[in-house]
Amino acid sequence: MERKGTATWTWASTNETQIRLLDAGAKVFLEEGYRNASVARIVAEAGSSTGSLYHHFGGKAELFDALWQEHYSARRDRVRVAVRLARASGQRNSLDLFCVGSRAYLVDSWERREVGLIFLKFDGPPGFETLRSELSTEWIQRNAEMLDVESKVEQRVTVGVLTQIIAQAAREVANCKTKRQATEVADVAERMIRRVWPRHAA
Repeated sequence: MERKGTATWTWASTNETQIRLLDAGAKVFLEEGYRNASVARIVAEAGSSTGSLYHHFGGKAELFDALWQEHYSARRDRVRVAVRLARASGQRNSLDLFCVGSRAYLVDSWERREVGLIFLKFDGPPGFETLRSELSTEWIQRNAEMLDVESKVEQRVTVGVLTQIIAQAAREVANCKTKRQATEVADVAERMIRRVWPRHAA
């Protein structure tokens, strides 16, 4: 999400100072939430300066957006790689591929749970909820493509339900205390997906 009047920033050019600011931002946003997080504390945690944060990101809101961008992109890429590898190994069934992608999504939710918890709160800069809603719609569309959905209403509605199952499972995983608990949630989610998706479609 770009904000008018701010410096252009991309992950490809991330330097050490930016990484420290991002790590510090993640820590402070997780502990205090976006609204209560102060630039002063973020730069203190990073061992940096207010001027540096504004130079590299443009402000607190842009730093939050950068964290979200990295989180979303890393998760999406992990799912794509998992599905690509499954296809390369000979898997062709669309429901099985969907479950492979869903499990990769939930594994990422466990491994990156501390960052993920930041975005589970309805606490972000202006426009963030709109962005999240747009990406949710995009996610449903990608799921529909993976499942090779026809124009039937039943299938379109079911894709939305399956997407919500994964989203809720990701919330549960992010709050798990152990990897075993997270794996159990992923197992339950897969069983629900296979139960909900129409047999004639599978």
